Amino acid sequence: MGLEDDLKTDPPCHPRACAIQNCLQKSNYNEDKCRKEVDALYECCNAFYKTNGDDAKTVSCPKPSLLRLKMKQRSQEA
Repeated sequence: MGLEDDLKTDPPCHPRACAIQNCLQKSNYNEDKCRKEVDALYECCNAFYKTNGDDAKTVSCPKPSLLRLKMKQRSQEA
């Protein structure tokens, strides 16, 4: 599924959150092995907030301020 599809799920971005959980379980909870799944969730959540505003809510995404902080930190690590 693509970004548009993941934004339309209920709750929005849920498939990407599930992908992180699946990856963590397969990798003995080694977060470094699941970076692309985390990045994919953040991409979806960022698009969700851009479309719906910072007051929008979905259980799959961190709050907008935390999301932006995490995305900034990840871009500085790369």
